[in-house]
Amino acid sequence: MLSRHFLRSKVLQTVYAVHADPVDNVVAEKNFKHHISRFNDLGALQLSALVHFVEVAGTMIDEAQHKYLPTEAELNPNRRLPNNIFVSRLADNYDFRHHCKESNVNWGGVEYDEMFRQAYSALAKLPDYAEYLASEQTFDTDQQFALKLFKYIINYEQLRDNLTAQSLMWEDDFDQIAQYNFMMLKALDDSLDESTVIPLMNDSRFEKDVEAFDFARRLLLVTLRHGKEVEDMIRSHLKGWEFERVAGMDVLLLNMAVAELTEFPSIPERVTVDEYIELSKEFSTERSKLFINGILDKFIIELRSAGRINKTGRGLIDPSMAAEEEE
Repeated sequence: MLSRHFLRSKVLQTVYAVHADPVDNVVAEKNFKHHISRFNDLGALQLSALVHFVEVAGTMIDEAQHKYLPTEAELNPNRRLPNNIFVSRLADNYDFRHHCKESNVNWGGVEYDEMFRQAYSALAKLPDYAEYLASEQTFDTDQQFALKLFKYIINYEQLRDNLTAQSLMWEDDFDQIAQYNFMMLKALDDSLDESTVIPLMNDSRFEKDVEAFDFARRLLLVTLRHGKEVEDMIRSHLKGWEFERVAGMDVLLLNMAVAELTEFPSIPERVTVDEYIELSKEFSTERSKLFINGILDKFIIELRSAGRINKTGRGLIDPSMAAEEEE
């Protein structure tokens, strides 16, 4: 499931792109939708890498039996990994296979084959792998090792480079999507079979995902409509400071924050303030969090006075009261 914080960061990146290379709002919305839709492609590639890795391992184990002078261990191999219960059930799952087909997942080609072979050869030398081979085989033990294996594959530099090279945006998205996939795999249990639902990170089958995407799409469009107005608001609150010295990313963050404060009545003011402070830590300067916090406090007073902030339910709580409530 897409978190709203993550979606806000994607909206910010889209707004930044439009600011750097202006396009009309229709094109910006189309680009944003395409970017979000490709999360599922990257997610399917990551998951399928786990399954394909195990398949390659099985092939290499079989090949070793037919060497000219195989060792005793190669003649009588431990096939625990190729027969991993958890990975086998995942590979047979309808949703998993459908996601891979929809995303055109294809690990064919010499370069990919060699990459997975090298990764397995390195894994086979690790103590964790030896411990796994010696452990009792159950669904739980196989799932636990599959989770370790997923981390190993995702952090395998050559694989990461190959995947992120397919899209300019995937370098930024890679870890977030990998974390989602890891938690999703961890949540599966012994009931996993062909019919188990394997949820996508952005899954239109679930109402919460549809609502989250609609929130981000609306936030993008409202933000793009009100850029000049927010610039004027910033100028009016600067004391002894020229607008041109304000970090460009801070201007975009404040633009988004005003859009959220005025157009999303169900989101509490304090949530909005906290979110944009966090985004400033991730995307702007070291001092931006203080600037964003101070300016937004002034904006909220101004917008309230103008009757432009009308919060419902928890949205009525003032952000300045958050600390008192937590005590």
